[in-house]
Amino acid sequence: MRRNGVLHATVEVVVPFFDVDSMDVVWHGHYVKYLEVARCALLDDIGHNYVQMKASGYTWPVIDLQLRYVQASRFGQRLSVRADLIEWQNRLLLHYLIQDAETGQRITRASSVQVAVKIDDGEMQLVSPDVFVQAVERRLHDLSQTSSTPIAT
Repeated sequence: MRRNGVLHATVEVVVPFFDVDSMDVVWHGHYVKYLEVARCALLDDIGHNYVQMKASGYTWPVIDLQLRYVQASRFGQRLSVRADLIEWQNRLLLHYLIQDAETGQRITRASSVQVAVKIDDGEMQLVSPDVFVQAVERRLHDLSQTSSTPIAT
């Protein structure tokens, strides 16, 4: 079983009609969009989203993406998409879990890896920029002050 991240965010996605294919199931490529919605929610919670990343002089391209499909989703189905922050000091590693929002049944699990790249020269960074690491540590500190467990919802 995968470990939980130090921070996480969960969003709900209702499968739109235009995401289903001729077999009446969600086309496999659309799950990546659902992961992105959860990833953006997590970055917003951390306080360092894509707008702030760009403003700090870095882009964060996805360099690895893995998905394991367990069951198909269908039009109108409510999905719960969770993104867990696993690593952040050298790269951004997230684990994801997509479940049926009503039954909790697993639909898909995934992981993504992103690395910081300097905008001005395109150089990939071997460690995460201080501004991002500090944002994560600030969020962890804030949560530790308000609860006994450092997990965002």
